[in-house]
Amino acid sequence: MSKIAAYFKESYNELVHKVSWPSWEELQSSVVVVMVATLIITLIIFAMDFSFQSFMNLFYKMIG
Repeated sequence: MSKIAAYFKESYNELVHKVSWPSWEELQSSVVVVMVATLIITLIIFAMDFSFQSFMNLFYKMIG
């Protein structure tokens, strides 16, 4: 049981004293970058899905 307590004590010490946390401005900037990247990737996947769906509909109309 003492190993578990030592683990939590060391983890807390590292999080409080050794980790460099981002500032509020850095955090907001990172959130904006992630949101823009997510939007771009979402639009790319939507365009690919729509194109494939249109192609498959055309293909099935030609053979059906």
